[in-house]
This record gives sequence, structure tokens and C-alpha cells, in this order.
Amino acid sequence: MLIKSKEEIYLIKKSSLLTSKTLGILSNYIYPGINLLKLDKIAYEYINDNGGKPAFLGLYNFPNTLCTSVNNEIVHGIPKNKFLKNGDIISIDCGVLMNNYYGEHAYTFKVGNINNLTKKLLKYTKNSLYIGINECKYGNKIGDIGYKINKYISSKGFNIVKDLVGHGIGKQLHELPYIPNYGKKNTGLKLKNGMVLSIEPMVNIGSHKIKLSKDKWTYKTIDNSLSAHYEHNIAIINNKPILLSTFKYIKKNK
Repeated sequence: MLIKSKEEIYLIKKSSLLTSKTLGILSNYIYPGINLLKLDKIAYEYINDNGGKPAFLGLYNFPNTLCTSVNNEIVHGIPKNKFLKNGDIISIDCGVLMNNYYGEHAYTFKVGNINNLTKKLLKYTKNSLYIGINECKYGNKIGDIGYKINKYISSKGFNIVKDLVGHGIGKQLHELPYIPNYGKKNTGLKLKNGMVLSIEPMVNIGSHKIKLSKDKWTYKTIDNSLSAHYEHNIAIINNKPILLSTFKYIKKNK
């Protein structure tokens, strides 16, 4: 269902904000030497202790609470007995199911000290998220979102992942419409009030092409270049995008 009522948007926001707070808790533990399974356990316990259920756990048979994608991993990385090291980056995608509605979003963290090129990757990917969100206005079309995201990223010399997309969200984690991070202006579905969307640019330093790992979940860059991923949930209300999720709980990486 594309159009949500005020009550439904309120419930999606509650799930989204618990996701936001979970990412905030996790931000305190992003340092060299942390184990991915510990991060997953922290998220599992925090979500359950605060009235939610981990949205990813068991969905499509996914085995964990978080998607933890490190360095050349783009999305859907499975937490394992692996320790982060100085210079890594990690995309953490987290979701919550509460009151029968989903919320989810993602943030890419730096681990310790990273080089200048990697800093630019994170900065520009995060910027592109908000550029895309700004296009989520009544009367615009799906193609307008991806067009602006891709135009910005291309101008910075990086590459948008084209085989993975954003989506609608509500009673299902993944709903229509699908939202590519590239496209042509004034094409695709017209945006309307009441739509709730997950905007999530994925950006590679190298080639935009991707490959699926042997675990059948983790997507990686085809050339092993670094990749970053940021995601927010938004609702179109009174003709403009309203954030349902927030990064304000995330401790600043120093």
C-alpha cells in the first residue's frame, strides 16, 4: 500500500526512532578490536528491551539482527566472528518491527583513523542521501530522486550502485515503490502525500558493479573498492519530506 494514514506514519516513526536510538547505542562501540557479533548482540538486546523486535532477524531467513558491511561490502553483510581494525569503515543497517510496522535505516561508521579519500566517500554519500530526500516532494517523480543523487555523486568522481535500490516501507519492510539512486528527471511514479519511503544511496569509490558473496547475502564491490551506505525513512506530509528517522543519537566519530 503506497499511501499511509497519519496513524500509520506515527507508528512507522516509532519503529524508526527505536532504530535510530539503536544505531546511537552502537556508535559507542565502533572502535578497533570490536567484534561484529558483539555489535549484533548489543542491538538485539537493546531493541528487545525497548519493546521492539529486530526486523531483519529471520526475515527471508536472515540469521542476525544487524547487517554489518565492512569496507568492500556494500549491504547485507552477516555479522560474524570478525574484529574491526583501524582504518576500516562499516555500514550498519538496522531495522525494528513494533506495533506491526517497520522502521529501518543505515549509517556508515569510520573505525579509528581513515584516509582522506575514504573521508570523502563517507561525506559525499551522506550528502547525497539528503539531496535525494529533498526531491521527495509532492508532484515530483521517482526519477527526480535518483537523478539528483547520481548527478551529485558523479560530480565527485564516485559511482552509485545501480543494482540495489531504496523502497517503500510500512507493514512490510520492503514495499513499492522501488527507488533507484539514478534515473531521469520527470520519469516514474508521481510522489504523493502519505507515501513513506526508505532513501538509501550506496556509493563505491571504484566500479558501480557488484557481486554476491558465497553466503548468498553479502553484496560486494566487483573490484574490491570501498563502499558506503546511508539510509533514512521519510514521509511526504503537506507536500514535503519529513524525516521519521534521525542520526542525532549517533556519537560523533573522532
